[in-house]
Amino acid sequence: MPFYVNLPQAALGSVLLAVGTLATRAAARHFFQPRWLERLLSLGTLAWLAVSLDLGLPAELHQHSPSTVSVWSSAIALFWVGISAGIAVFLRFRAPARAFDPSRRRLLTGAGATALAAPLAATGYGMYVANRTPKVTEMSIPVAELHPDLEGLRIVQLSDIHLSPFFSRGDLSRAVSLANETRAHIAVVTGDLISSAADPLEDCIQELRRLRSVAGTLGCLGNHEVYAKAEDLAELLGRKAGIEFLRGSARQLRFGRAAFNIAGVDYQRKGFPYLRGVGALVNPETPNLLLSHSPDVLPVAAELGFDVMLSGHTHGGQVTVEILHQSITPARFYTPFVRGLYTHGRTSAYVNTGLGTVGAPIRIGAEPEIALIRLVKA
Repeated sequence: MPFYVNLPQAALGSVLLAVGTLATRAAARHFFQPRWLERLLSLGTLAWLAVSLDLGLPAELHQHSPSTVSVWSSAIALFWVGISAGIAVFLRFRAPARAFDPSRRRLLTGAGATALAAPLAATGYGMYVANRTPKVTEMSIPVAELHPDLEGLRIVQLSDIHLSPFFSRGDLSRAVSLANETRAHIAVVTGDLISSAADPLEDCIQELRRLRSVAGTLGCLGNHEVYAKAEDLAELLGRKAGIEFLRGSARQLRFGRAAFNIAGVDYQRKGFPYLRGVGALVNPETPNLLLSHSPDVLPVAAELGFDVMLSGHTHGGQVTVEILHQSITPARFYTPFVRGLYTHGRTSAYVNTGLGTVGAPIRIGAEPEIALIRLVKA
């Protein structure tokens, strides 16, 4: 496996490390004396944040599988960055004014208290949202020259499960039961079954085998299967459970007198040629659906002639804030296709916000979802 550094991820990790360290130092300077104690605390926090955040390097550079303790340590480090920043702002607003002004002091103290409470409130709300029952999002996607026997075809999509300390087998069981209520013609899973090699891949597959649809369950694999070196194992366990993971291959299904072609690919790494050799999987005589964990391949998929693409990967940003009608989210570092429906020429793509989380068990502005796609004639 080639060595590379994910620069956006490394930059984000470095920013979080700097913010957490500076904020911790500001708090330590206020609360701890003598100076050596403040410096010791600041250096200790720096070391802890550096190890826990891992400076944003991609997981495939790791030589070990993270344990439950290290996963939660990383999450707590992310929480601390936000909380310590709030404390630092609070202390700054509490600084004594040169000329005493009661109204000004009340205003600044109130603003400081808000800055302190905001990260705590956001964290609590984000954990609540991440643990909510996923919503079922229904979406109609037009397909040119769709055969009448494919009109209204229902495809239920699960993505980014991340079965791990943050998302349990019970959580997945509830999601599968919801998906089964849609009575879909096809069930698909678009990657990231787990987060690391330490996570229970077999448990995930065993729950997914409960998915019910007319034509069975198909899927593709994601980047976390690459990181966990579990692609072959996932394919094997899936085959035993009646789930077919399409790894640069296609499966043709028939509904009445109509055929429907579904292709799938392994994770398409940014910076490398997308969908190399996948054009051969397109059937010009039928509608073509591509399962790709990464949504970034949409323009290439459109060039190759796919009618529909289903993806995940972004978690809808996982933490998304609307500012001046603009969506601010870390996923913008990676792709312009963050969540929902996109079109490129005659190709439509749906990007699922997924079920689980990575980094920390929080979601803000990006609820977990199960997607129900209906094909309609354009």
